[in-house]
Amino acid sequence: MSHLILYQRDYCHLCDAALAVMAEARAPDFDSEWVDDSAELEARYGTRVPVLRDTRDGRELDWPFDAAAVRVFLDAPDSLAGSE
Repeated sequence: MSHLILYQRDYCHLCDAALAVMAEARAPDFDSEWVDDSAELEARYGTRVPVLRDTRDGRELDWPFDAAAVRVFLDAPDSLAGSE
């Protein structure tokens, strides 16, 4: 299981664009979660998708983002490092 999750919707052209951006950024493996499958996720992400989340520290990157923004997001130090 990856520490990265891309929240998305079925039949979402912005989500398709986000997948292309993730590939362009050469992002590591990530999990996809569809907000349509969960009332909780629908309430949280319904109008925000696509959203990239790092489960290690809870940071989120909202659309619109480009490959450079994804790289900055991925290269940011883990805010939880050393706090345990």
